[in-house]
Amino acid sequence: MKKSSIIYFILAAVVGIALVVYFSLRHTEGDGHNHGEAEGEGEAHTEESAGGPKEVELNEAQFTGSKIELGTFSQKNLSEVINANGYTELPPQNQADVSVYTSGIVRTIVVIEGQHVNKGQTIATIESPEFTRIQESYLTSKSNLAFLELEFQRQKLLSEQEVNSKKVFQQTKANYEIEKARFNSLQRQLATLGISAGGPTTSTVAIKAPISGYITDINIKLGSNVEAGKPLVSIVDNSKLHVDLLVYEKDLPRVKEGQNVRFTLTNQDNSEVTGRIFSIGKSFENDTKSVAVHADITNDKQKLIPGMYVNALIDVGTNAVAALPLEAIVKADGREFIFVLEEGHKEESHDEKEGHDHEDGDKHDEDTGKSYHFQRIEVKTGTAQLGYVQVSLLQKIDPNAKIVLKGAYYIQSHLLKSEGGGGHSH
Repeated sequence: MKKSSIIYFILAAVVGIALVVYFSLRHTEGDGHNHGEAEGEGEAHTEESAGGPKEVELNEAQFTGSKIELGTFSQKNLSEVINANGYTELPPQNQADVSVYTSGIVRTIVVIEGQHVNKGQTIATIESPEFTRIQESYLTSKSNLAFLELEFQRQKLLSEQEVNSKKVFQQTKANYEIEKARFNSLQRQLATLGISAGGPTTSTVAIKAPISGYITDINIKLGSNVEAGKPLVSIVDNSKLHVDLLVYEKDLPRVKEGQNVRFTLTNQDNSEVTGRIFSIGKSFENDTKSVAVHADITNDKQKLIPGMYVNALIDVGTNAVAALPLEAIVKADGREFIFVLEEGHKEESHDEKEGHDHEDGDKHDEDTGKSYHFQRIEVKTGTAQLGYVQVSLLQKIDPNAKIVLKGAYYIQSHLLKSEGGGGHSH
């Protein structure tokens, strides 16, 4: 073999051995690198081991911006109840239509719709010549009555002394009684109109509120010609608002006075209002097989107005269960969970969070403020009514633990984001 061929053969062998060594070392380094990355990634996500509890951390800005509400279990009767629908109602004695007893012209209006007025407060003023005529008639009658009273006393004395005839005395007495009745009638008319009998003559009368409450309707304007008995203004006093519920015949034997009622208003964020039954109807409503059940409202009357539709539960039993708002429950992987705030976590500085891989969208400043750690707890739900659901814990928590009542899905979204490889779950 030639010398040059031997040299080429030796060089090729050396290169082959070098390549084998190179790729062997590269493979070993790659395994170590991937293993290190996997460990770092597991630490940066939700700080859980396989099958262990899942935790989510929020900074102060995230916690405040998401409007998370914390609380604990409520004791609710969700099983021994009767469902009923109805409306908020106001007794007739707490509603008023303001009218006048004679025609006139509107001169002033001193209230607006929605304004609160007190009983006796001036609402408007009405001008009419009829007011002056009544006052003149009253003053004339008053003068005549004084004269006829003296004449009656004189004729009575003469009649007793048999100086005058009985016929003259009887006529004088009749005239006196007629004028006395007329005087009393005119006096009552002035009192009804709000005009002082002993005051100066006036053609303008103030229309005053008969009850305290809120102005709902104003049916007049300046210069309007008003008619006797026609409503000018409507007033409602919502302090005596109650609920009329329709209960079907099959449920009626279980309903009794004094039972508690809970209902929600769909146009008020499903907030719960409570009441107590004070009366049960004795006849069916219209053509339905339902009876009206009346319940006083024991809270939040100021937020309610007549005619609101309500979905109600009448508590006919005494078995209360631990319940949470429906929005406190999140579902994942066919299971149900709640989030609980973990106590005792201190603020972490940026330097202390070693090994956390922050993406651009989740970067923290060095001063992130207080941090909130939430742990996801598995639960099992039961009966749901009026925005609440029965909850049984499958994991033990502190009896005084603060549970996320509102904003649970916001926390869950951070958990899913971190599980998708999107950096630390802050």
